[in-house]
Amino acid sequence: MKFSVCVGSACHVKGSYNVLLTLRQLVEEYSLHDQVEVTQMFCDGECVEGVKVRIDDQETVSLTGAATRDFFFEKCGHLMEQE
Repeated sequence: MKFSVCVGSACHVKGSYNVLLTLRQLVEEYSLHDQVEVTQMFCDGECVEGVKVRIDDQETVSLTGAATRDFFFEKCGHLMEQE
């Protein structure tokens, strides 16, 4: 699974660094580095409500810093159960 976090200027102002850092910390905390990749991307014009995060180069969601942990567990919870 791959999460690409927008670090363009609009998302930067909305807290993209915190979203990126939180996702990377959670991947490390749950030892998912071999299953989950967290990368950065630049704006492609779809940043509206929150920080844009693209999942596996397909689905796109808007996140706030406060919602990042819940998002991670929703998308990666099944990977933690496999361990």
